[in-house]
Amino acid sequence: MVRIKTKRDIELIRESSKIVADVLKLVSAHVRPGVTTFELDRLAEDYIRSLGAVPAFKGYGHTKSNLFPATLCTSIDDVVVHGIPSNRALREGEILSVDVGVVREGYYGDGAYTFPVGEISKEKRRLMEATEESLYKGIEQAVVGNRIHDISHAVQSCVEAQGFSVVRDLVGHGVGIELHEEPAIPNFGKPGTGIKLQEGMTLAIEPMVNTGAWQVRFGADGWTVLTQDGKPSAHFEHTIAIVDGKPEILTK
Repeated sequence: MVRIKTKRDIELIRESSKIVADVLKLVSAHVRPGVTTFELDRLAEDYIRSLGAVPAFKGYGHTKSNLFPATLCTSIDDVVVHGIPSNRALREGEILSVDVGVVREGYYGDGAYTFPVGEISKEKRRLMEATEESLYKGIEQAVVGNRIHDISHAVQSCVEAQGFSVVRDLVGHGVGIELHEEPAIPNFGKPGTGIKLQEGMTLAIEPMVNTGAWQVRFGADGWTVLTQDGKPSAHFEHTIAIVDGKPEILTK
């Protein structure tokens, strides 16, 4: 069931989403060679809790024996999403995707950004730019009267035109009252299909884009998702609300 949000709901989701945006901005100032993803995670958690909010990912999961242990998902190079922070230091030339969720007063925001670590290759820079561009192309389609797969098709078309591939095993989603709500938002699809977009929908649109093939594999920890061919991947995400018929980015 798709939850349609009231103006008050959207205002509260906007507050959580602003914290998400601020966390990503804070992290961006500290991403450099030699810093560990655990250090970034601790910085993010301290900031979120200082504002009376809670990290939405920490303790999340469907298997009680393997709940997600951290505030951030930190995914380096061929890790697509759900990388677990560790004491492994970042290295020059890598790219780091950081995904963060925040819950405050029972309302969720969710966002992600891929950062360069020092100087990176032209190919990685091109991957990042294509992924971010595809996010905005998808958001442009989030208008009343369009359908979910209009978003999907816009992302896919932008990515594939630049020689990259969209991950097909993972999707964007509704967000707000829960971290993951209906509808699912694939990053590929046929335009004019899927449910109709309505006023008051709140969505997390999140292209996950691979340099090589779209196939992925799941790590032994039960969380980490990697490209099957070992090539780099990038990830960008915004929480949006459909307000007055048009998309408003809440995590910008």
